[in-house]
Amino acid sequence: MELIENLPFETERVIAGRARIGMVVLASDYTVEREMRRLLALPGVDVFHARIANSPEITPDTLRAMGPLIANTAELILPGDTLDVLAYACTSASMTIGPDAIANYLHSAKPEAKATNPAHAAFAAFKALSARRIAVLAPYSREVNEFVQRAMEEAGFSVPVFGSFNESRDPTVAAITTASLKAAVARITRDHSIDAVFVSCTSIRIADDLADIEADLGIPVTSSNHALAWHCLRLAGIDDKMPGNGRLYSV
Repeated sequence: MELIENLPFETERVIAGRARIGMVVLASDYTVEREMRRLLALPGVDVFHARIANSPEITPDTLRAMGPLIANTAELILPGDTLDVLAYACTSASMTIGPDAIANYLHSAKPEAKATNPAHAAFAAFKALSARRIAVLAPYSREVNEFVQRAMEEAGFSVPVFGSFNESRDPTVAAITTASLKAAVARITRDHSIDAVFVSCTSIRIADDLADIEADLGIPVTSSNHALAWHCLRLAGIDDKMPGNGRLYSV
């Protein structure tokens, strides 16, 4: 047998040639990866996930418990290599722990990557849409909803109306029907002067229907996953317009 070693070779960045996005996803989340595949469907854009241990019961205590785990989980994404953007995909935890604290956890794992989370992404989306008065739809308990509302108001936005399904379990939230979501959005926007709607929670399945809901309402509509995917693209320097994804993806 002839053994030939150290053969010459060249490399090229084919996978993730335009953007390499890392994402820390909750172990209990059914929805993020599915919606990201749709929203980030651009040539050369690839997403790499790692799942963080969490309780399927969403409470302020279970949300805070994830904080110390974020950096170690993020380090599991392409170890020894770099990312363009690194995201933590939990809205309620980002609002409860604090968007800036989440960014610090992410930067400690991948200091070269631009960091984001659904809170930062939503705030950036509202600014891009020139929206200040936001109607919020969420699945959470009142305790968690209060953290979300407070974080939005501290970021400079007004929340004239906040609707909730009052459901704390991720598996149930992921199964909420499209008809229920549309009815809830219609209810919270009735008789209120608002600039945009924000559907808060990465487990909610709504990305496929956002453009239609937006057309019916006549105002911008975004969600946790919808805003997060858009923000990841913009942070990666990709400004492609994707009007089929709603008004946000045209700014």
